[in-house]
Amino acid sequence: YMGGWFGWDVPVILRNSEETESIVKVSQKQMRQVKNPFSLEIKNPETASALSGITLVSNCLEDCLLSCYWGCSVQKVHDALQKHAYSIRIKTPQSFEDAMCHEYLYCQQYCIKKTEEEEKHSRLPEEADTNDFGLVPRSQYPLVVLLTLADEDNREIYDIISMVSIIHIPDASYRLSCRILYQYLLLAQGQFHDLKQLFMSAGNNASSLSDSFSNERTEDHVLLEKAGLVETESEMLEESSKDCIVCQNRAVNWVLLPCRHTCLCDECVKYFQQCPMCRQFVRESFPLCS
Repeated sequence: YMGGWFGWDVPVILRNSEETESIVKVSQKQMRQVKNPFSLEIKNPETASALSGITLVSNCLEDCLLSCYWGCSVQKVHDALQKHAYSIRIKTPQSFEDAMCHEYLYCQQYCIKKTEEEEKHSRLPEEADTNDFGLVPRSQYPLVVLLTLADEDNREIYDIISMVSIIHIPDASYRLSCRILYQYLLLAQGQFHDLKQLFMSAGNNASSLSDSFSNERTEDHVLLEKAGLVETESEMLEESSKDCIVCQNRAVNWVLLPCRHTCLCDECVKYFQQCPMCRQFVRESFPLCS
């Protein structure tokens, strides 16, 4: 490279035409691997509603308690997360209820056996006399699910001692389809982390995939964006290929931040300052396998 000036004293950089490649440096984020004993999914989310309830599927590494809280105060849920960091460690359903100041409509609790996939159906009782949680922005979450370790001894083994899942369920006022909005992992030391999905390439055609990612936006996703419940980019399809999106040869290994696209191998990651999927600038990155 060499410096130069062009026109009205505007500095420019002239690149040597013989130079064919350059390696860019993006800072590597230091990561620590922890084991998450909790797993929660929604079965048949298209059938869930405030009136009929929801079916949850859990498959945990240890015996757990699954607690479903209907109609939780939005403010009190987030207050509870802050209390976990500064005063009340949320290790049990009781501690979560205390941290929320018991501001919810109804609670159901289930025992989950270790390593067994279990389905549990939760719904508001008829006497609750409500199946509508109001217009957006809401003061109540339709459903908050807490997973905690049943055995007190296991709370000393795992860094992660509980998981809070905030779930949207459609009702008469807001018909957006059922989904998990946020999941928070709560650590024994008082930290809590928002569990984020990684986006992996879903095919071998890089250009068409990038175009579809930029242009496809479902009606549900637009509604979520308006409600401020998700980031402004569309969700990617689940992975069907783990090949690097650039060379189509080596295995994908690098997660790019903040976009969370997981699309580059160990070699190609050296040459990108922008994500090849969404063109967002990469602030940090980290390897899935070191």
